[in-house]
Amino acid sequence: MSGLKIAVLCGGRFALPAIQQLAVEKYLCGIAIGNGDAATVKLLDSECEKSGLPFQSFPTAKSASGLENWLEEVQPDAVFSICFPYRISEDLLTKWEGKFINFHTGPLPQYRGPMPIFEVLRYKETETAISVHFMNAEFDEGDLIFSEKVDIAPEDNFGTLAGKLSFCAAMSAQNMAQMLEFGSMVPRQEQDENHARYFEKPEWEDTFIQWNRMDAAEILQLIKACNPWNQGADTVFMGNPMKIIVAHLGEERHQAKPGTILQANEHSISVACLDGDCINVQVIGGSNGIVTAGQFNQLKPVVGYQFN
Repeated sequence: MSGLKIAVLCGGRFALPAIQQLAVEKYLCGIAIGNGDAATVKLLDSECEKSGLPFQSFPTAKSASGLENWLEEVQPDAVFSICFPYRISEDLLTKWEGKFINFHTGPLPQYRGPMPIFEVLRYKETETAISVHFMNAEFDEGDLIFSEKVDIAPEDNFGTLAGKLSFCAAMSAQNMAQMLEFGSMVPRQEQDENHARYFEKPEWEDTFIQWNRMDAAEILQLIKACNPWNQGADTVFMGNPMKIIVAHLGEERHQAKPGTILQANEHSISVACLDGDCINVQVIGGSNGIVTAGQFNQLKPVVGYQFN
């Protein structure tokens, strides 16, 4: 093991590349997961048992009160939080002052909150970041140490961007570990509160396509931001809730009411948008499961009907 011992607090699969990187570099001394899916919890538990590393699952916020005792057993030199879902108490932060470091999946302080990947896509940003900062008792506050920028490609959706950020977080974790082990001091800079924004976890109204208020570009960004975590952007068709999962900008122009289906073939259905543009929907989900546009049209001819 390296001279530096790092415990990782995580929330799920996003942290796996960082955990693997820290393990390879012999920094890892323990893993705790909060509210993770059963498969990831089982995987981490199994790998820790093979490696002889302490492992702890905190399935609820209440159970995380046991974090202090777990850290006392592990005795890390630093604690890396990568999407850990629970707030760390001020008492614990004071007791382990300067040891808790968070790896936030968006630019700070502009995109505080639990799902910055959704927000940067929805707001059509062209780049995002892994922001590394000291933790305080508030989510995503505390002095910045450094940020690693990540480009957002036009075709990126939530899943592909999360994959890029996951590997960037691994490199950032390695850099942070080396900085702690070999650096003479860790840089820190106060976050500029004049530019701070906090986004709550998206609710249904945030993922719902408002055909009468959103132009084609906004709708396409929302669809990407909802794929796959929300199984697509929400809409309603003939009184039934549905998800639009994959769509692209169409070439034709129209004067129809927004949400109206203009054309349908085996590859896509063309839907009118507010600004005279249209989107070509290719994959859609609903009570009949996830289907292609062609399958959707075969269930019932849809031209002339309207999403709302």
